[in-house]
Amino acid sequence: MTSFDTLVRPDRYPLSSAYDPAWLLRLDMGPHPLWMLEDLVRDLDLRPGARVLDLGSGKGATSVFLAREYGVQVVAADWWVGAEEAAEVFAQAGVGDQVEAVRAEAHALPFEKESFDAIVSVDAFEYFGTADSYLPYLVRFLRPGGLLGMATPGMTREVRELGAIPAHIKEVVGWEAIAWHTPEWWRFQWEITELVEVTSARLQEGGWQDWLLWARACADHDPENRASHQPVIDMLVADGGEHLGFTLMTARKR
Repeated sequence: MTSFDTLVRPDRYPLSSAYDPAWLLRLDMGPHPLWMLEDLVRDLDLRPGARVLDLGSGKGATSVFLAREYGVQVVAADWWVGAEEAAEVFAQAGVGDQVEAVRAEAHALPFEKESFDAIVSVDAFEYFGTADSYLPYLVRFLRPGGLLGMATPGMTREVRELGAIPAHIKEVVGWEAIAWHTPEWWRFQWEITELVEVTSARLQEGGWQDWLLWARACADHDPENRASHQPVIDMLVADGGEHLGFTLMTARKR
């Protein structure tokens, strides 16, 4: 079985397995986004018709998934990917009437206060959400009782506790790993504000293995750029799940 074939995994991710792996690979911007999102939403109570902000939506795979699988209305906000490019993805996927593409920076969101029933962020929060002041800023856009869900690269132990970024991780991502926190770190960071009630905080089971499967599939699918994927593959093999994974967090606005 090739690594490409391993991307269809109905035993663990039945909804994600219905999506063409080639389509997902064309939208690649990091670890497999739908596996993280499908696992994350198990801890959220997304209702059809809810207005959801997909924060750091990238090229749009997560927004398509939210609209199709949960029947929600999505605002897909990203800074790196232009709204026109994302809107084309949504139109081709048949969800153009459910998903609005917006180019927005996470610290200057162009939305009215209390305008969303839920905010979801997959593999993006580590870039903008670790500051002490960010959660208080973000929850202003949630209605009372609104839901917050976040999936981000995580660590089994804090870098501060380890005393240094492990060498095999530092070689690939450098200082960025400082923002890869444990579920316990995120729980405290959110709960201390007293603005949200954390409803789940966990490391994704087998998350590092998922990441490795995806990285190998990306390398196989795009052999001309295999060199760009190999460092991540080597990092994950060297780590073997000792330090790396994905932190999944959900909360409800008080």
